[in-house]
Amino acid sequence: MNGIADWFALFAHFASLSLLGVGGALTTSPEMQRFLVQQQHWLSHEQFASSIVLAQAAPGPNILFVALMGWQIGLNAGGGLAAGPQAWLLALLGLLLAMLGCLLPSCTLNYLATRWAHRNQQLLAVRAFKTGMAPVVVGLLLALGWLLGVAPPESDWPLWGLTAATTLLIWQTRVHLLWAMAAGALLGACGLV
Repeated sequence: MNGIADWFALFAHFASLSLLGVGGALTTSPEMQRFLVQQQHWLSHEQFASSIVLAQAAPGPNILFVALMGWQIGLNAGGGLAAGPQAWLLALLGLLLAMLGCLLPSCTLNYLATRWAHRNQQLLAVRAFKTGMAPVVVGLLLALGWLLGVAPPESDWPLWGLTAATTLLIWQTRVHLLWAMAAGALLGACGLV
């Protein structure tokens, strides 16, 4: 982050994605990854993936991953945790810009559109829109799953095996997802994946 233009670009990118995030902010994360990691190099792949995973594991709204990304971008711009108060202020600035960019346009549009749709719920166009958006949201979530499942080149096959085994376990049995997450955490803590 080299100046005000970069901070504005961060806000503007999240604001533009805010209007595309049908189904939630998580559905736009493939584009976030392209912009933040591949194009701007403001985050590493590990920082990006960790932001999503940590926010999804924590209680609260799943949009917290945007706050974590903004925080990490600001912290990286300030030189890291050891750089002192300036890094913490830049981290807070990144968090605020990312969250405002992500929330302000979509909340405003959602408020106005919901009021209109509620008044016109009998229209065929409103019913068709609601029905047609379901497959779009599912497709965007599948794209996110693929993006997070594609490990960086330096990773190894045990991670792929664990991912496949967990997917099959959750899909084919009644084992609760939290047990699979606990097993993955234990394997990771032991250094096996």
